[in-house]
This record gives sequence, structure tokens and C-alpha cells, in this order.
Amino acid sequence: MMSKPKRLHPAAIIFDIIQTLKQSILGILPAAIALISGGLGYIVMIAVPIIIGLILLFSFLSWFRFTYQLEEDQLRIERGILIRKKRTLSKHRIQSIDLSQNVIHRIFGLTKVAIETAGNDSSTDAALSAVIMQDGTMLHDELKYKKQLPEAEQLEAAEAANTERDEPDEGSVPKRKITIQALLITGSTSASFGILIGLFGVAFSQVETLIPDQFYDDATRWILSLGMQIIIALAIIVVLFLWLFSILYTVIRDWNFTITRYEKELFITRGLLEKKQTTIPLKRIQAVGIKESPVHQLFGFARPYVEIASGETNNSQEVNTIIFPLLRKKEFTAFLGEFLPEYNYHTESLVHPPKKALPYYLWRSMSIPLLAVIAVGTFFLSYIWIPAIIMLAAGIIGFTAFKSAGYIIDEQQIIVQARIFSKDTAIIQHRRVQALQQKQHPLHRKQSLATLDIAILNKGSGRHFVIKELRTMDSYYIADWYSYQEKTSSDINH
Repeated sequence: MMSKPKRLHPAAIIFDIIQTLKQSILGILPAAIALISGGLGYIVMIAVPIIIGLILLFSFLSWFRFTYQLEEDQLRIERGILIRKKRTLSKHRIQSIDLSQNVIHRIFGLTKVAIETAGNDSSTDAALSAVIMQDGTMLHDELKYKKQLPEAEQLEAAEAANTERDEPDEGSVPKRKITIQALLITGSTSASFGILIGLFGVAFSQVETLIPDQFYDDATRWILSLGMQIIIALAIIVVLFLWLFSILYTVIRDWNFTITRYEKELFITRGLLEKKQTTIPLKRIQAVGIKESPVHQLFGFARPYVEIASGETNNSQEVNTIIFPLLRKKEFTAFLGEFLPEYNYHTESLVHPPKKALPYYLWRSMSIPLLAVIAVGTFFLSYIWIPAIIMLAAGIIGFTAFKSAGYIIDEQQIIVQARIFSKDTAIIQHRRVQALQQKQHPLHRKQSLATLDIAILNKGSGRHFVIKELRTMDSYYIADWYSYQEKTSSDINH
């Protein structure tokens, strides 16, 4: 067991520099462009070396003043250049410890240790950006396992745990690895393609400000002189390139994606260039579900996920955690039985909103396009077909949302299904429901309709599952189920 304060590996300085540059580049770049455009480029030439020097200095001092120490049943961290901050993490409050490696980590034989504690306050979590793999493994095992052993036995236990995890007995623990075919399908239907298209559009719109005016004008004239057919062909090539790039990104990110079920946790490993290990304690899972995008639904695929009670809210993580990149939907029941048998999935007897709820779904999706139709029809009648097509598409979306919405209740859980663009089906155990709220406006009351809001804990602020325009009697039925179960549990506890 470590008893003396230790510093991170010097490579942590590199990670701090990269992180600082990522955070500041969006603020610095526009100012630099404005100064260069205004003929003040010499200021940029003077400022850039100074800024880089300051970043290097502060990154070095941050590394030098950062220490961590494992002592008994807690981890102590001290940091801060001028103002010293001390944080103590008790192993009894630690929920998960994840190890990950990017390219730089792997070159130096290092790992990043991310520690997540109980509660929704991210300030109580911690991350060691660069430690030797041996130290990272020791930290993982010392803080994860509660049993205290002599130092020699701890090292043996850590090695044994690593051996068992790296090469689990196929017959003793459920384990599944994604196939290359499934990974390629995941990449080709991933939402990252749309994100890349958006980023490319934003970057292309800023090209004019980054290159000389004469060059931009000449390039524009040359492109326009090519003819419409060639321009369309170039656009198709760009879209195809971005699509292939999105596939490559998904393959690199989810390469060798493997999920293993242990007694008290799910363990996920993935990544080609950056290897990530994620531990999901079973007791922190608040709901299990599947998401089906229109493309996935068309071909019978789905993405299983879990909602986790967690304090981690940074932008690099999704609100819910995907536990397998892609499954055939018909395999989801078997997947749950293998990895999360505590949850049951069945939608054969799904209770849907009544037909009189359909106008509400259509109005919510078509109201804004309808305003556009009215405006364009008033001032540009010849172009009214454009917003009309958009309104028709919005109506189809509203209709599919109506057809998808519904619920199923059994003794221990509720299944909630809803759709905006993708269909989302969530399985929530009763003990995980934090609150249940019924909403009715006067028109709802007149038509005996109600909207039900089911709240659970998740990363940061909680997650709400909403079923709109149910029959009032259905909303009462769900409320009675929740209240009755709550009372029964209370009686048992007392």
C-alpha cells in the first residue's frame, strides 16, 4: 500500500497543456483572426509565444504541486499552485473506478484513473490523469475491494484480480464481444455522421475569414465555372468521405467492445487508440432501456443503455450509458437475461394513449411548420410547397410518436415507451422511481386525459420519462401502483 505522497507521471504535463489549449483555442482564435485582419498581426506574433510560455509554466507548476496518497481506506489528493486544495476520498463512498489509455498513455505505459463517488456532486470525484499502469491497477484494487489485507497479500490479490478480469472464465461469467460486422453497421448508421456534416458546414462557412480574399474569390469563380453536375458530384464525394470518416471513428472508438457481468457490476472495455475500461455498479443502475433510431428500427436494430445515478456531468459523457453498441432487437430479451436478469422486457400488451389524444401529438409537431406555411403563403406563395412538405414530415413524426407512446406495469417494474425521432423504451423498477406527477390542463380534464411524468435519478439532475395524453384512469392506475408498492415497502421496513 502506498503511504508516501506521490506525483503523477511527468506526461501529465502534456495532458494539461492539451486540455488548456482545447479550452482556450475557441476564445483565442477569433481574436487572432480579428487582429490579423486589422493589420495588427505583430501583436499576435508577440502574444502567442507569451501565452504558450504561460501555459507551459502553469502546467508544470500544476503537476509539481499535485500529489496523491493512498492511506488506509482513503485516497488523499492535494493540488493548487497558490491556493492549496485538499480532498479525501473514502473507499466506502467510491462507486466506480475506471482506467483508460490513449495513445500517449500507451507509449509511456501509463493509465488514467477516474474515480466516481456516491452522490450527485461532481466536485467529490477525482481523476489522476497519468500514473504508471502498476500504480493505477493497485489504486483500482485497493479502493475497490473493502477487505484489508497485508501488503504482500494485496499485491497478490491485485494480480489475481487482473488475471481473472483480463481472461475471465467463459463458463463462469456472462461475456459478449461485438463483431466486426456489427461494428461497421453501427458506424454506418451512427448519429456522428450528422454531427460531422454540421461541423463541416460550420467550418466551411468560416473559410472566407481564414484565407486571403483574392484566393477565396478565385476559388469561388473556379467552382462556379465547373457546372452544376460537377458541383453536385463534388458534394456527393464530400458527403461520402464524411460518412466513411464517421464509420472509421466508430470503429476506432468501439473496437473490441466487450461487456462482462460480474456479481456486483458490469465491466466494459473498448477502444483501439484509446483503451477504456468502465465499471458500472449494478446498485447504481436506475433504469435499463433500448433506443431505436428510424434507420435502426427499419433494419431491426437497437442500442441498449442504462441510466446511472452519478455525479459525473462533463460533456464528454452521454446522459445515459450505452452498454452495447448495437443489437438486433429480437436479441434484447436474451441480452437482458444474460447481463441484467433483474429486468424483464415485453411490449406485447403495451397500453397506448386513446385515439382522442392524436390531435395533441399532431399539434405539437405541426404547429411551428403551420406558422411557416401561413407566412410563406402570405408573402411568397410560389414557394409554399417547401414549408408544406416540412409540415407533412412533422405530421408523420407526430403520428409515429402517438403510435409509439405507451406503458406496461407488472408487480415490480414499469415499461415506458416514447418517441421524438428515435423510439426510447425504458424499464424502471419500482424502487427506482423517485417521483410521479400527473398533469392536466382544462381541456385534458374535459376529455379525461392526463400526462404522467416519472422521475428517476441519473447523472446530475435526474431523468424524466413522460407519457402524454393517457386516459385519466390509466394515470390513476399507475399512481395507485406506485403508492401501493411504496406503502407496502414502508410497512415491510417497519
